[in-house]
Amino acid sequence: MTGRGTADSGTVGSGPRTVVVLGASGFLGSAVTEVLARRPVRLRAVGRHAEPRGPGRGAARFEARSADLSAPGELAGLVADADVVVHLVAHTDGGWRSAERAESAAAAERVNVGLAEDLVAVFGRERRPGPPPVVLFAGTTSQSGPTYGRPVDGTERDRPLSAYCAQKLRAEQVLKQATRDGLVRAVSLRLPTLYGLALRPGSERGVVAAMTRRALARQPLTLWNDGTVHRDLLHVKDAAAAFAAALDHADALAGRHWPVGTGESVALAELFTLISWTVAEHTGEHSVPVRTEAPPDGAVGADQESVRVDPSAFHDMTGWRHAMRPRPGVRRTVEALVAREAPTSSLP
Repeated sequence: MTGRGTADSGTVGSGPRTVVVLGASGFLGSAVTEVLARRPVRLRAVGRHAEPRGPGRGAARFEARSADLSAPGELAGLVADADVVVHLVAHTDGGWRSAERAESAAAAERVNVGLAEDLVAVFGRERRPGPPPVVLFAGTTSQSGPTYGRPVDGTERDRPLSAYCAQKLRAEQVLKQATRDGLVRAVSLRLPTLYGLALRPGSERGVVAAMTRRALARQPLTLWNDGTVHRDLLHVKDAAAAFAAALDHADALAGRHWPVGTGESVALAELFTLISWTVAEHTGEHSVPVRTEAPPDGAVGADQESVRVDPSAFHDMTGWRHAMRPRPGVRRTVEALVAREAPTSSLP
């Protein structure tokens, strides 16, 4: 039975498959949950904030659970019956840089690596007839480290430049080994910078949302060094569609990592200027300045690495393509955030 046939029908054996999304209340998790809710599956959305009514439409039998996944033994009761687990949880209290700080390093390690180890342990104990469960994991393109101007295509040697990226890599390696051992069928999607409007207002993450809020607060947008660093910007809905495509082709993809992105990159100076101008157009205020400054002490090597993704390998295996190009997508996102968050009195 192929990954496509299994996922398209939404069934395994004589009944619907059980799909568990870990991190379902987050920025990416809510988008993935919305996509999977359209399928005839048992969908269990696990997050810090359970959504009691679930997505607004869909064929799924929906169940929301709130849980502290870092607590010992908490995970087993949520995933033991799962046919598919979508693992989107990362330690983001204080941002991904918390993995770099001594006071939060242990907590980051527990979540970023420990949850992958816990998943493998659960499925090692709960061996069932039939194919091993599918695990879809959210990695990051920054796991590869410096690429010296070449696009990230999945063939590069991994040399992570931050503790967070190293933890993501270790979790991915745990899942790859478990795939070789026949415990799971794990697929890692390495994602670039995400942006877009969140389903739960205020839960947007990433540089686009952060800089939009700074511009709305009339604060300068600050760049480190000269702003020539580039980023591949992927809309969160395109990222969610990539996870759905990975589920449809899990057997063909299992045991490897797959970079996912647009194939384009935008200079941060251009991005920040676009955000500043777009906010000004929709508030009637003057655009806030975009300034450059030296990187702070907490900056890591990954901050100064440009990223452009070559997603052709993933496309060839799944047919997935991004629908939203970065520049118009960013503009639409900023406009939507301004409409949602700007004081009514400041709008023209």
